[in-house]
Amino acid sequence: MSKSLENQTLAFAGICQAVSLVQQVARQGSIEDKEVFKATLNSILVTDAERSEDIYGGHPQLHLGYQTLIEQLSTDSAQKNAELTRYLVGLVALERKLARRRDLLSMLGERISQVKRQLHHFELLDEQVLANLASIYSDIISPLGPRIQVAGNPGYLQQPLVQHQIRALLLAGIRSAVLWRQLGGKRRHILFSRKRLVAQAQAALRY
Repeated sequence: MSKSLENQTLAFAGICQAVSLVQQVARQGSIEDKEVFKATLNSILVTDAERSEDIYGGHPQLHLGYQTLIEQLSTDSAQKNAELTRYLVGLVALERKLARRRDLLSMLGERISQVKRQLHHFELLDEQVLANLASIYSDIISPLGPRIQVAGNPGYLQQPLVQHQIRALLLAGIRSAVLWRQLGGKRRHILFSRKRLVAQAQAALRY
């Protein structure tokens, strides 16, 4: 397997992990594995990593993402989830629009720097930090195209903390979509390179 395919698969697994966590919090009101949640959100803040896997803290932190990728892209998978597919397609489409807007990319960089400064005083999963990350998504990403309609338990979806978590995770999904495109990932790969992506994800799970 080529290094470029390995990195593309890693970045796509990052998108898959973000949307899987979105579904989890929308349905259950919380995320069980806080370390995976933190690794996913922290990827937004890592802008100068030497290796792609360092953005997520290593391959093991993307276990859920690789597993989700395999389930979504395997041709014979009975576990394919139409809701997750909709989120994935929506995020990739939004990132394509973002890539054409240098003004918004610059604004995005500034807002992420503010969050980094905020972390001198608060933990990453503190509600104020989550609210800040959520507002970046609402202000910069969401207006770019059709809104991603998140399905779940209405009782949870009405809670401000759950809303913040979902938008922060969607921002993490955009971060991975940016990385995926930078590494040469294209929408046609999702259709025509499924077997290679799945095989690489299966190999990554053995790390």
